[in-house]
Amino acid sequence: MISIIIPVLNEANNIGKLLLHLTENSSLENISEIIVVDGGSTDKTVEIIKSFTLTDVKLISSKKGRAKQMNVGAKASTENILYFLHADTFPPKDYDQLILDKVQKGHEAGCFRMQFDSNHWWLKFAGWFTKFNLKVCRGGDQSLFITKALFNAIGGYNENYTIYEDNILIGELYKRNIFTVINKKITTSARLYKKVGVWKLQYHYLVIYLKRWLGASAEEMLSYYKKNIV
Repeated sequence: MISIIIPVLNEANNIGKLLLHLTENSSLENISEIIVVDGGSTDKTVEIIKSFTLTDVKLISSKKGRAKQMNVGAKASTENILYFLHADTFPPKDYDQLILDKVQKGHEAGCFRMQFDSNHWWLKFAGWFTKFNLKVCRGGDQSLFITKALFNAIGGYNENYTIYEDNILIGELYKRNIFTVINKKITTSARLYKKVGVWKLQYHYLVIYLKRWLGASAEEMLSYYKKNIV
């Protein structure tokens, strides 16, 4: 069975819709638990989670930071398959069975292909690239399933990274040649592209990627992100 882990911070506009989507597009017999890890929301996120009644949702509090929150969720999980999901990202129908089928075939980690909820041609093009099983085509918005044994062996998410934490973990999986891409599309929000601008945000993401490739520290990458994106 699967433990779904969702880190949240002020996601009142999304979390209720996501929880409903998860229950309506899966066989709940395959989902042992949905764990939502809150990093200190000040909006109605917690209230919405507590009021959700279609299935049991475990609400856990944590220090802010997606890496920290996802590690807390993993530690609290009770199943041997972990599925990490952002609050603004919606997996395809029967996502649970698709994940289980891959694990049963020996795939210990992987993700879905991705599409943005936008008709912008560049974002459609970027989504198309996620069909390829290459590290450069990966990102946290594609979600991540991983066996708990492998997650623990790697050491979980690197909490030194406030941003880029998904890519750091995925990089470790590619080093081990352990990754697969499920040929179904997950839909993620383009809200940050809409807020910052498609070309401006894409440029800054490229700079961050190059900084990491050239050996920049987690602090340097975060400083650039705060200065140029948020």
